[in-house]
Amino acid sequence: MAVLAPLIALVYSVPRLSRWLARPYYFLSALLSAAFLLVRKLPPVCESLPTQREDGNPCDFDWREVEILMFLSAIVMMKNRRSMFLMTCKPPLYMGPEYIKYFSDKTIDEELERDKRVTWIVEFFANWSSDCQSFAPIYADLSLKYNCTGLNFGKVDVGRYTDVSTRYKVSTSPLTKQLPTLILFQGGKEVMRRPQIDKKGRAVSWTFSEENVIREFNLNELYQRAKKLSKAGDKIPEEQPVATVPTTVPDEENKKDK
Repeated sequence: MAVLAPLIALVYSVPRLSRWLARPYYFLSALLSAAFLLVRKLPPVCESLPTQREDGNPCDFDWREVEILMFLSAIVMMKNRRSMFLMTCKPPLYMGPEYIKYFSDKTIDEELERDKRVTWIVEFFANWSSDCQSFAPIYADLSLKYNCTGLNFGKVDVGRYTDVSTRYKVSTSPLTKQLPTLILFQGGKEVMRRPQIDKKGRAVSWTFSEENVIREFNLNELYQRAKKLSKAGDKIPEEQPVATVPTTVPDEENKKDK
């Protein structure tokens, strides 16, 4: 167990290792982390090391070393608890009906700017996030109910397109609370988002339920106004934005939405 947990965390982080190895700090840290294990297990080097084992075997861990490794393993598991949970308890991908357009890093800005009369609600998600997968059927159902010519729904995988996550300030850390993130765009500009971000850059806890999305994003009002665009075609003037809700909130307002 003492060795298994770090190995699991290491396997999960393989895609990022190439970037880490490019920095001397991470390379030296990884080297020092493995050095003790190699020295303790590699004859004849280990034969010259002191040991507190009752059998006097210097090439195996004594009780104190096992205790330290168990403690370090617990720290690794705590810091990567979400990642490890997802590896074993990942919910199934949603495969049902939806009216959602999927963006790439090259198409999202282009589509938002193409017709500024169209209101967009875009979900920034990652396939490895259990919260995103739990929200997927809710978001799909909302798209089926509210999608029309003037109100469109989109999604972009920030786990795949990391430059999009940087551009729109959506963290993709395994411990982040910013996934999923819903952003309302009007006139090609961000009007509001959920969850909100406080002054310290932390996500304010928010429940991604259908009722909360409808209420917070004024979907009923947006839908009624968007239908006018469908009927009037190109003659409809640009719709007025809904009341803007700031995307950042002070620390004292960090309360969970009911």
